[in-house]
Amino acid sequence: MSGGVDSAVAAARAVEAGHDVVGVHLALSRMPGTLRTGSRGCCTIEDSRDAWRACDVLGIPYYVWDFSERFKEDVVQDFIDEYAAGRTPNPCMRCNERIKFAALLEKAIALGFDAVCTGHYAKVIEDADGNRELHRAADWAKDQSYVLGVLTHEQLKHSMFPLADTPSKAEVRAEAERRGLSVANKPDSHDICFIPDGDTAGWLAEKIDMSTGDIVDETGTKVGEHPGANAFTVGQRRGLKLGTPAADGKPRFVLEIRPKENKVVVGPEALLAIDEIRGIKVSWAGLPIAEVETGTEFGCHAQVRAHGDPVPATARMEAAGDDGGAAGQLVVRLTTPLRGVAPGQTIVLYQGSRVLGQATIDAARSLQRAEL
Repeated sequence: MSGGVDSAVAAARAVEAGHDVVGVHLALSRMPGTLRTGSRGCCTIEDSRDAWRACDVLGIPYYVWDFSERFKEDVVQDFIDEYAAGRTPNPCMRCNERIKFAALLEKAIALGFDAVCTGHYAKVIEDADGNRELHRAADWAKDQSYVLGVLTHEQLKHSMFPLADTPSKAEVRAEAERRGLSVANKPDSHDICFIPDGDTAGWLAEKIDMSTGDIVDETGTKVGEHPGANAFTVGQRRGLKLGTPAADGKPRFVLEIRPKENKVVVGPEALLAIDEIRGIKVSWAGLPIAEVETGTEFGCHAQVRAHGDPVPATARMEAAGDDGGAAGQLVVRLTTPLRGVAPGQTIVLYQGSRVLGQATIDAARSLQRAEL
């Protein structure tokens, strides 16, 4: 229970369905802020108290489990390491993967619980053979299946999402109001929970050694200088402060980060369009489809951001090379190019409403740029 309205209503519905429910709030920081700033931040002391109040209204036990050390290592340090390597990580994916549905679920199962129930907007459906599949929620505007794409077949067996069929967030808030839950009108949290002021670049500057370097265009010509390549991300336009304008006078965007050379590559917006993505650390949400096992190409839709639009694509698994990676690579060809895809982001594949699986983007290729 995060202390928000979604998890409170999810718990209420689980109780109403007859389950034996225990509310658990995750302490993810040893030094949490005492107050939220509007909708920024989460896991604060205030959130812990809101979760306790909800449990009190529902008449269920309430516990705080300290996962701060594991969160620091598996999510925060991973975030820092990825940026230091010139990649753009998704900490919410790592948190779901390593904390909420790994550390939390492992502890819950060890204590004799059957499942972890959360307020995520996503749906679990059983096929004809009783195998569980992950699907989008009824309310696509609030759908969170993307950030749950890391869940495995075994984890889906022990996952419950009571908000799956709720048509809108407004209905959840109205239900919370009817149930007497004080969080009914609490703002949703957004941005990165451990950077509540939203200044990612400033936060990273204190964690990563930054040094000035060159900003070059797509031909390799120097057009400016940067204070630290790790503070930039693919697709960024603001804050470049280029000394040499583009020949056509149009804005330039970050196309690539080269941390080993300490360079930032910029170019026209058209060169942000990505046609091919290669992914590593591949996992399948439920049992993989037959084409995955045979390495056969299959049709799907690809999504690279939590609230991004899925685009038509074809995908296939490529056998592992000499690098020893047992799982191999996921190769995705996009029928409709995507703009500003960065290594380190997560690509999630869908067929209809079903989540097939996910991978961490290792390389993103623009055919147009490759021809330059």
